[in-house]
Amino acid sequence: MRVAASPTTVLAVPALRQRLADYVELTKPRIAVMVLITVAAGYLLAAGSSAKLVPLVHTLIGTALVAGAASAWNMWAERGTDARMRRTANRPLPAGRLNPMEVVCFGTVLAVTGVNYLYHALPTPAAALVAALTFVTYVAVYTPLKQVSTWNTHIGAFPGALPPVIGWCAATGTIGWEVVVLFLVLLFWQLPHFMAIAWMYRHDYARAGHQMIPVNDPTGAKTSRSMIFWCVVLVAASLLPLVLRPVDWIYLVGAVLLGAFFLRSTLQFRANRTELQARQVLKASILYLPGMMGLFLVHAFVTGR
Repeated sequence: MRVAASPTTVLAVPALRQRLADYVELTKPRIAVMVLITVAAGYLLAAGSSAKLVPLVHTLIGTALVAGAASAWNMWAERGTDARMRRTANRPLPAGRLNPMEVVCFGTVLAVTGVNYLYHALPTPAAALVAALTFVTYVAVYTPLKQVSTWNTHIGAFPGALPPVIGWCAATGTIGWEVVVLFLVLLFWQLPHFMAIAWMYRHDYARAGHQMIPVNDPTGAKTSRSMIFWCVVLVAASLLPLVLRPVDWIYLVGAVLLGAFFLRSTLQFRANRTELQARQVLKASILYLPGMMGLFLVHAFVTGR
């Protein structure tokens, strides 16, 4: 005889799914994926042909935990401002689906577990130390600075550029010039990328009290100048590997074409300062980064790392 499910059971299943989905949302999965791509690039760039799957997997697991922890703590710290922004008002905390204390516990467990995992799973503690530094600067420096200074975007770019260093340290236990270049590319890439996002959501940021350049830039002139300037610096930084190693024409042509593509979108924003064009800058930035990661790896293997 078939027994019908109780109303309590029927209601509990979607509630559990929603709760799990909320915990996943706390970790900002899309950002985490981008972080892990750059971690893998840093590891493979350092290890070259001697790369091994197991250490890479350990590095990705530990970094994913730390990245998720940083995002959870960021959501906890910004739960009040998130409630005032349309695009974040339905996040688990401002929507009231999760309790602040459980988010703190969740974020703390992820952070401690992630750093310890990297420390014990890898031969040297360097990757764990860089991961811990990334977590602290993102949560304790960048996040509160968003309410204080427009420099938050520039300073926040530093923890955002550290993931490939985690990968490099996991492979070598030290810092090399090649990963410094990768760090600089990721650092400068973030500035036009986030300027585009800030312009698109400037009214939301204004309601939340976030001190972004576009919030106090009604014409977009300052935002445009900043995008173009940092994009030019980014292109210059991307060519540094040609100074450190023999000229690789594949890398040279690829870096110049990708840089020109990204720069063109920022120049178009200068001529047409709309949310639509800012979205085009954002799309160009999203295409640029994985393209450059691929070129870095090709360059490393072609020039015989």
